[in-house]
Amino acid sequence: MQDRQDRRVLRSRAALMGAAVRLVTERGTTALPVADLTDAANVSRQLVYLQFGDRDALLVAAATDLVERELIPEVGDDGAPHRARVLAMARHFARHRPFYRAMLTGSCAFPMTRAMNRLFASLVSPARLREVSGDLDESTAQDFAALITGGNGAIVHDWVIDADDPLDPEELTDRLLRLSAALTRGHPTLAPTPGEHPR
Repeated sequence: MQDRQDRRVLRSRAALMGAAVRLVTERGTTALPVADLTDAANVSRQLVYLQFGDRDALLVAAATDLVERELIPEVGDDGAPHRARVLAMARHFARHRPFYRAMLTGSCAFPMTRAMNRLFASLVSPARLREVSGDLDESTAQDFAALITGGNGAIVHDWVIDADDPLDPEELTDRLLRLSAALTRGHPTLAPTPGEHPR
């Protein structure tokens, strides 16, 4: 009996998050009445408050779920070439631009930006920076990773909101890789070898 209830709650959560992505994308705003979200998901309003706390927490959870379901599998693991991982990320944001544009300019922009920064942090590992540099202490590696994470997040944020249609994921990928190369140019062990993309 408990297992069936748990599955029902998971289905209801998934329906709510799917409805949130769909409605934000269609309407281009996060200013959605909770009743519209629950009607679209065919669940009770109470579920929003019990499972998420409020509408904005639901919207951020929906964005996080979208990233976990679609982007993380596309980005692959740390062993994948860096350019392929960055390009997968750029394509994801381009494909879902109306949703992310609304999320980054609406009522939940701050928690959405923090969620994006966590995503970028997963692509920049302080341990990896220390591994390839050999002389970065842990604190400096963490600061360097935060600098890269915040910078990438700001560039993607502006690209999603302000760039001309259609978005060009290849162009964004090249921009981010050029920036990465410029940041690591002063450190030969972090810089890409000539003719190769940064890893």
